[in-house]
Amino acid sequence: MTKNIGLADKVIRLIVATICTTLYVTHTVSGIFGTLLLIAGGVLLTTSFINFCPFYSAIGINTCAVKNHKH
Repeated sequence: MTKNIGLADKVIRLIVATICTTLYVTHTVSGIFGTLLLIAGGVLLTTSFINFCPFYSAIGINTCAVKNHKH
């Protein structure tokens, strides 16, 4: 797996995952929508930790910074 999630993308995913989890845990959102929100938060959290998003890979997106190597 090649990393395809950059730092800014990772931070945004972590923030959104935290918000999703908080909304579920505080019962602000419940029922099927709450469960889906919790699952989405889990997916965002997981992809931010492994620095890889299968959806990005499928559509050819890469938000990682390009490193210039001098030879």
